[in-house]
Amino acid sequence: MSETLASQSQVEEAKPVLTASVRDVRYLSALLKGINFSNRASVTADAEMGMIVAVEEARCLLATSYIYRDHFDEWSYTPDRPRPASSQLSETSEQGAESPSTTFEIPLITLIECLNIFGTANMSSSSSGASKGKRWRREDDVSDDGDGRGYSNSGRGNNRDNANATGMNRLEQYFGGNAKRTSMRLSYAGPGYPLTLLLAEDSSGPTTTCEISTFDPEPNIELPFDGDQTVLKIIFKSSSWLRDALSELDPSCEKITFISNPATDVAQRRGSAGRSGEPSKPLFRIKASGAFGSTEMDYPNDREVLEIFECSRSVTVSYRFVHISRTLRALQSSMKTSLRIEEEGLLSLQFLVHVPKAKGGGTSNSFIEFRCMALDEEVAS
Repeated sequence: MSETLASQSQVEEAKPVLTASVRDVRYLSALLKGINFSNRASVTADAEMGMIVAVEEARCLLATSYIYRDHFDEWSYTPDRPRPASSQLSETSEQGAESPSTTFEIPLITLIECLNIFGTANMSSSSSGASKGKRWRREDDVSDDGDGRGYSNSGRGNNRDNANATGMNRLEQYFGGNAKRTSMRLSYAGPGYPLTLLLAEDSSGPTTTCEISTFDPEPNIELPFDGDQTVLKIIFKSSSWLRDALSELDPSCEKITFISNPATDVAQRRGSAGRSGEPSKPLFRIKASGAFGSTEMDYPNDREVLEIFECSRSVTVSYRFVHISRTLRALQSSMKTSLRIEEEGLLSLQFLVHVPKAKGGGTSNSFIEFRCMALDEEVAS
């Protein structure tokens, strides 16, 4: 009887907390690169949502990448059971209606480099220069929905939590077509264990196993955004409208200011400005300033540019330019961008990223979100 209980305990001990696999790591890599500005990242495996990766900077910038369950060809999560000897290490919890989750920290740059170990993890590795250029042109906004995602994702074998040998026998199901891509299977056994990646370029080619050290998680800064207190909400029809504007700014700029006014006020002021000669109010303006001067860029009230524009009052809020410039990598891989500012000046930038579904074909929406605290009035002036 005791031997039976011991064997059952060993089986439970050997079962990973998390096992997941993807047949093409490019989309996973793009979601991670979008927040790759801090080496230490907090990874949360959630039973319902999937994988949430977060980084922060200077206790006032928080970036989060959401990698949902349906982005993976295989997703198996078993909540870790706290052990009396190391209960303080377990981040698994189930409180009320919240789904169980496990959190650990990893060096993000190491994970990204491992995904690209065969040099095929970049989004441009199998895309022509023409298709890449079309992706960011406004007139190709509709056709862009199909660019770079014409890969077969139908079919998937039964998932098992076995050793690497079994995973090797099942690598072929993660490949298809002639384009080279990197397939990955990851596993995490729990606190104190490394994050293990099994990567292969094709079913008959070389494989490699990477073990990335994990660390006890440190609490990230909490920047809750109150949607009811939103004073400005903008959805750019194409992320290129914001990306190109930020790319044009001088990197030596110290702060960036978002200035916006309600559309009705802009129309009224524009009419009176023609008679009095006073400058009209901008609908939405980006102003960057530094030691060498300032730059201003105004956006028109055009649905082809600003798909949604909602402004309840005049808004002028400043942020450190270095923090806003961190979003450029996320802008490069996103299709649309949402910009929101709440009453206290907290900025939320959400980037929509299309990811192929592992089952049934088609695409699924994923998000990268940045939240940034505003500068104090004394600092911003």
